[in-house]
Amino acid sequence: MMSEVNVNVHHVTRVEGHGNIVLNARDGAVEKVQWQVPEAPRFFEAFVRGKPYHQLSHITTRICGICSIGHGLASLKATEAAMGVEISEQTLLLRKLALHAENLQSHILHVGYLVAPDLLGVGSVVPLVGSHPDAVLKIVGLHRMANEMSDLLCGRTTHPITMRVGGFSSIPTEKQLLAQKQKLIDAVEPTKEIGALVLSLAGKLPDFQRETEYVGLVADDEYALYDGDIGSTDTGRHPVPDYKEITNEYIVPQSTGKYCKHARESLMVGALARFNLNEDKLHPLAAEVAGMFNLHKINTNPFMNSVAQVVEFVDSIEDSLDIIDELLDRGLQEERIDVQVRAGQGVGAVEVPRGILFHDYTINDAGICTQANCIIPTNINHANIQLDMEALAPTLLDLPEKEIELTLEMLVRAYDPCISCSVHHLNVEWKR
Repeated sequence: MMSEVNVNVHHVTRVEGHGNIVLNARDGAVEKVQWQVPEAPRFFEAFVRGKPYHQLSHITTRICGICSIGHGLASLKATEAAMGVEISEQTLLLRKLALHAENLQSHILHVGYLVAPDLLGVGSVVPLVGSHPDAVLKIVGLHRMANEMSDLLCGRTTHPITMRVGGFSSIPTEKQLLAQKQKLIDAVEPTKEIGALVLSLAGKLPDFQRETEYVGLVADDEYALYDGDIGSTDTGRHPVPDYKEITNEYIVPQSTGKYCKHARESLMVGALARFNLNEDKLHPLAAEVAGMFNLHKINTNPFMNSVAQVVEFVDSIEDSLDIIDELLDRGLQEERIDVQVRAGQGVGAVEVPRGILFHDYTINDAGICTQANCIIPTNINHANIQLDMEALAPTLLDLPEKEIELTLEMLVRAYDPCISCSVHHLNVEWKR
C-alpha cells in the first residue's frame, strides 16, 4: 500500500460537462474524497419566465443536446397539465416513440463510445477503429438508425421542432413508419452482437456494491418512460405533483449542481434504477439479454448502469416495433389542435436516458409562464456519486495510483452524467 495517494482529475473525460475527482489518502486512510462540479449555472428557469406557453418547450429543449427530446416532452407535459390540455391517443403513441428514439440514441452513444474504451483498455473510441472495426461500424450504424428515427418523429436529430402543446405540427406517413419499422428489425442482430461484446468484457466492471434508494417512473402495464407515478424502491409509489418531497434539493460547497435526497442520504436514477423498479415489465428479448448478464433486481452495483442501458436499448427496439404496429393498425390522421389558454400550475415527468426528469410551470390567464422549476437527473444523482466514491475509495488504496484514478473515472462514467444540464446553483457574495 502506498503511504500517500493523491488523485486530482480536473474535468473527467468522456462525460458531458465538467466534473472533477479529488482523492487524498495517507497511510491507508482516506482524508478527502470529493465529486466536484465547478460549472456556471444555466438559468433556463429564468429564461422561460415571461414567455408564452407555446415557446416553453422550444426553449427548454436547449438545456441538453442529448436529452433534448425528453426535455421537450417534460416541458409539454407540464404546460398541458397547467392548462388542462388533453392529447390524443395518436399523439401519445408518437411521443412514446420519440422518447424511445432518444433512449436508443443516447444509450448506444454511451455504451459504444464512452464506456467501451474503458473495458478495452484504451483512452477513447478512436483506437477501436483499428482494433475492433466491425464493432465500431455496428455501433455507428445503430447510432445512425436512432438519429434518423429522431429526425422522422421530431423534425431533426436534436432540439425537436415538430412537437407542440397538444400534438404535432407534422407527423410521419405510413410509408415512413414502415421504413422505420424495417430499420428497427434490421437493428436487432447488430444489437445482439454488441451485447455479446459487452458481455465478454463485463468481467472488467468492478464488483462494487452499495445499497441506495432507486427512483423512477412506474406504471401498472409497461416499462414506464413517458407516463406513470414516481416509484421508489424504499417508499413505493408517489404522485408526480409530489416530486419536491422526493427530490429535496440542497447545496454543498464543492458543487454548483444541487444534490438530492429522500429516504436515505442519496438516491439513484437512470437505467439501473428503472430496471430495479420495472424488470418484470421488460419485453421478451430485453429480459433475455438481462439474463445473459445475470442482471436481476435489486442490483446495487452502479457500474451495472451501463449494462442496464444495453437491456433498455433492446427493450426500446421491441416497444418501438409494437407502437409502430399500433399506429399503422389505427391509421395515421392529421389532427386539429385547439388549445384553450387558462391559468394553472402543472408538473411534467418523463424518463430521459439519465433518469427521471421534472419540469414544473405556473402559467397565468394570458398564457405566460410566471414560474418554472426543472430538476435534472444528474442533479439527482450527484449525492449518490459522492457517497459511492466515499465507499469505493478505501477499497482501492492497494492499487497503483493510475488504476485508482481510472476506477473512480469509470464510476462517474457509469452514471452517464449530463453535468452541464444539472447546474442550477450560483454562489453570490454580496458586498455593501
